[in-house]
Amino acid sequence: MIAEIVDWLDERLAIRRDLERALRRTVPEHATGAIYCLGGIAFLAFLVEVITGIALARYYQPNAALAYESVRIITYDVPLGSLVRSLHYWAGNVMIAAMLLHMLRVYFMGAYRKPRELNWIVGVALLLLTFTFGFSGYALRWDTASYGATSIVVLAPASLPFAGAWVIKVFLGDVIITGETLTRLYFLHVFLLPMTAFVLMLIHFLIVRRQGIASYGEVTL
Repeated sequence: MIAEIVDWLDERLAIRRDLERALRRTVPEHATGAIYCLGGIAFLAFLVEVITGIALARYYQPNAALAYESVRIITYDVPLGSLVRSLHYWAGNVMIAAMLLHMLRVYFMGAYRKPRELNWIVGVALLLLTFTFGFSGYALRWDTASYGATSIVVLAPASLPFAGAWVIKVFLGDVIITGETLTRLYFLHVFLLPMTAFVLMLIHFLIVRRQGIASYGEVTL
């Protein structure tokens, strides 16, 4: 039945043709080195983050009174919980490292220049999102260390002229760090950041698809 449905859709939408065209696209010879795989490694790590994050969200409690205990339960009581949490932690580190190396490769290669300025801007936005992922995820542990780090990072915008108080109110939900802060960080980490990242990655990949992968011969260093 599934095959018949696929055939019916393919007859009308040419799914197989488009997939074959997309998957069989020839990669330029200059882009087959390991240094060109850093963006793909970051994307793979992001997928691991999404999968393990969904599993962790099944048990995590975004409540100031229950957050730390739920993390302890995930680590010590849930079957394979420690493994999933470790995968989530290390995939996050790999994603940040791969993103940084990828951006350095693009910068020193000069591939951020015309006509690829827009994709460079999107990439910088993705890098900032990745750092925000790391911060918000660390804060969700809600132990002494993460509480202190959250205080430093979240209260830093208070020095901004005019908008400082408003920014603090948006992040904290109050003038001090409370359970409302944890709820907002959780929403940021599991919904707002992933949705934004998906949109930016789609734009990033489409631009690369359109313009191709830059080579050293195309840019002036």
